Amino acid sequence: MSHRYDAILFDLLSALLDSWSLWDDLAGDLTLGREWRMHYLEAAYNTERYEPYLALIGESAKAVGIAEAQADILANRWSELTPWPEAIEIIRELASTTKIGVITNCSEKLGVQAALRLGVKFDVVLTAERAGYYKPDPRIYEKAIEEICEVPERILYVAGSPYDVRGAAAAGMPVYWHNRIGLVDIVASSNTIESSDTLAGLRDLIM
Repeated sequence: MSHRYDAILFDLLSALLDSWSLWDDLAGDLTLGREWRMHYLEAAYNTERYEPYLALIGESAKAVGIAEAQADILANRWSELTPWPEAIEIIRELASTTKIGVITNCSEKLGVQAALRLGVKFDVVLTAERAGYYKPDPRIYEKAIEEICEVPERILYVAGSPYDVRGAAAAGMPVYWHNRIGLVDIVASSNTIESSDTLAGLRDLIM
């Protein structure tokens, strides 16, 4: 049976894992947690070359009125990251027929640890630290494309944020935006083939 795509690359910390709840818990308040996370995301997106992940998180915490030490506590509680309810089942289905990988904006140690939460063997696990760049810099996507050994037009990218959509589209990949928490689409792309609050739609696109 032929498939529409030869590989699937995923954002890890938003598209496959609910990392948002952990940040909110550490902040002690959902609104403050989201402010902290969005401040960090903006900082990462504006960082041309990789800078230490926990340092960026700590600086962002301090900027919104949270103790900078919460960054280290976040790392210590990293094993609490939880896959979205349907993620494991769908990932296992896709991995049985298609090459899969993840691209994640974090350190090598935490990225590998987070990928293990899905319980499958990814063909590629690319972190910002190993690539030397944070998403949405095109070079991190290009490195993942090179490592998974397929042409970008035949790789479906599953994004977790609007900036991730932009970066993957710029690298030539069609994009499925798993917008689980309802982020505002501020960088709409013609390469977005679907936007959904669930991963379930991947079955129809791939199988």
